Amino acid sequence: MAQSPANPHASAPTPDAALLPKQEMTPQILYQFLLAEIAAQRGQFGISAGAYLDLARSTRDPRVTKRAAEVAFHARQYDSALEAIRIWLSIDPASQQAKQMRATMLLASGRIEELAAILGKDFVAEGERAGDALLQLSRAFTRYPDRAAIDALFEILVKPYPQSPEAQLARAQAAMGAGNAEKAGAAIDRALQLRPDWEAAALLKLEFLAKGQAQIDFLKSWLGANPGAQQARLSYARALVGEKRYEEARAEFRTLLADNPDNPEILYAVGILSLQVNAVADAERPLQRYVELGRGDLNPPRFYLGQIAEQAERYDDAIRWYDQVDAGENLLTARIRAARALWKQNRLDQARERLAVARSLNPGEMRLVIAEGQMLRDAGRHDESFAFLDKALEVQPDHPDLLYEVALAAEKLKRLDIVERHLRRLIALKPDSPQGYNALGYTFADHNIRLDEAAELVDKALSLAPDDSFILDSKGWVLYRQGNLTAALEALQKAYAKQPDAEIAAHVGEVLWKLGRPDEAKAIWREAGKAFPKNEALTETIKRFVP
Repeated sequence: MAQSPANPHASAPTPDAALLPKQEMTPQILYQFLLAEIAAQRGQFGISAGAYLDLARSTRDPRVTKRAAEVAFHARQYDSALEAIRIWLSIDPASQQAKQMRATMLLASGRIEELAAILGKDFVAEGERAGDALLQLSRAFTRYPDRAAIDALFEILVKPYPQSPEAQLARAQAAMGAGNAEKAGAAIDRALQLRPDWEAAALLKLEFLAKGQAQIDFLKSWLGANPGAQQARLSYARALVGEKRYEEARAEFRTLLADNPDNPEILYAVGILSLQVNAVADAERPLQRYVELGRGDLNPPRFYLGQIAEQAERYDDAIRWYDQVDAGENLLTARIRAARALWKQNRLDQARERLAVARSLNPGEMRLVIAEGQMLRDAGRHDESFAFLDKALEVQPDHPDLLYEVALAAEKLKRLDIVERHLRRLIALKPDSPQGYNALGYTFADHNIRLDEAAELVDKALSLAPDDSFILDSKGWVLYRQGNLTAALEALQKAYAKQPDAEIAAHVGEVLWKLGRPDEAKAIWREAGKAFPKNEALTETIKRFVP
């Protein structure tokens, strides 16, 4: 086997006792040894290298020759280092460490052709395994700093093996390390030409293709001929994810899962991609199995499993999963959602107790305060919601999210003066955010007041977030209040197409009704009612038109 480069200071096995010469420790030898070591400790490597080389010649002890080579290497006296190694190899021709050090010295001194001649003899001895030996040597050279020297070396070494795919891949790796993309790409193509089903070569080729469609096209074609290649299919699935082709990626990951049922990465990918394409039923089991295996970060899948259970209205299961989230970016959200799951079971007092405990552990965390205020509001306890949030606002009077939530709570009490004051303050604090403009404009439109100003506010919000579905809904609602029903319907339908929300559906239906299209209005209300059976705004709108 050809030798690989090594750190000349790497520890070596103790030489076989049979190789150690019967050497008397004479005063002269002791003197030279002490001279060499003291000089090395003082950084005088030139003096030390000369003394050690003299010792190596006179003693022919492999331990001394190794030390002589190391010190000469530090002194950059490569000829001396190589002489020491030659003595070492004459004593122990099978020493791999001596061969490794020789390769390092020859590379460091730029004697590439000399090294290639030495290594070439080893590869000839390998016979049919020469290609594998070249590939192994290429990997061994991965960390050698002079990549151009490695590239030049392999250009010589690979020439005798034009029909070996392994040799071509080794050539490609050396060229890649030196930044020679054209040469590396040609070698990989040659390797694949010689061995078309070689997965390692196919994966290396990806590095020369532009990320995205080029990689996808290559892998799709290659996998067509090699469907059992697991790593290539995994790369293909990841490339599809990178292009946001989630349904196709999910199909590939599910194929991989059939052959690797307990692979954590694949289980997690199938679960997350199933959620991404809203195939919730397909997400739960892979995520559960991921948690059962107990490897990796379990908090994200626990959180997603809580969401799945909550969506299915299995609230006790949701709370159980949320409670298992004990760290990470979803920790606080899990606590809030667990409380909200209790609220959905009409256990508001228990939900509030949970949030109170969470607040004691996270003082000053306004998300917990806002979550409680929202639950009170959604429960119809508008006075309590306003009082609770307003009290928090006294402590942090310029907190943007609190200003917004207090304004919403005040709107439920028809305290429009408070709504306007807080939203004006929010706009002043965050003039580049659409939130305040949209909320105030919508409030004016919803109460059918100051419609010109409402239109200006909503248009400002749209200029900041032109694709926001809820701002488009506000735009449609302003147009509706202004009597421009056709333009209102266009804006509202665009908003609903982006976000099939219950309140947007209520608005679309109302405008359709006013346009004399009651059947279409009822159809969209029925559709939204199935998805949002408990939405207060939708229910109230339907009752106004269909008693």
